[in-house]
Amino acid sequence: MYRNILFDLDNTLLDFNRSESEALSSVLSGLGVKPTQELIKLYSRINLSQWKRLELGELTLAETKVNRFRLFFQELGIDASPEDATAKFEGLLHGGFYMISGARELLSDLYGNYRMYIASNGTASVQRSRIAGADIFGFFDGVFISQELGTKKPDADFFEKCFQNIPGFVREETLIVGDSLTSDIRGGNNAGIASVWYNPEKHANTENIMPTYEIARLDDLKAVLDR
Repeated sequence: MYRNILFDLDNTLLDFNRSESEALSSVLSGLGVKPTQELIKLYSRINLSQWKRLELGELTLAETKVNRFRLFFQELGIDASPEDATAKFEGLLHGGFYMISGARELLSDLYGNYRMYIASNGTASVQRSRIAGADIFGFFDGVFISQELGTKKPDADFFEKCFQNIPGFVREETLIVGDSLTSDIRGGNNAGIASVWYNPEKHANTENIMPTYEIARLDDLKAVLDR
């Protein structure tokens, strides 16, 4: 029986893609560049590549955030400061707290029956601002953010630091729910806990990373918890 649920934040509970698109559009407009879907998709691909390097320990968080804009501007031939763009982008992200469909209803249904925690990579000030803006702090027994813990998903050390803050922690009673195979699911595997891959687009699993469960809708998590 599961008692502890670790939830990833971005694209699991909060719609980061929408927040990212709006923030990037504002940054580009400020530089006199018309934001298009093609540019936003290009940035997203570059951003994802840099976050994967972070997960592998090849970059620090600060390097990840600046590198994505440096590479993006180089690709477009834009003469602009990646540091300034990073600062503006993060400022705009503070206000991006759109909920994934069904997320609030799920948290409400589970509240009081499970101990729930957020486990997120990212910038602490941005993540905490978005959690507060979405008004979901009250559902959770704790919030674990990589920048504050000094370690990141998928490292086992990230999870061990989380576990130290869960009263009466039992590994077999704990699972992580997230959209990222390389961060959330690999992290759960590294930590020896069950994992739930939230895969609404039903992408093929091309990684050598196996989740314990897979769901396409957040509401499907309740069936997993009943097992």
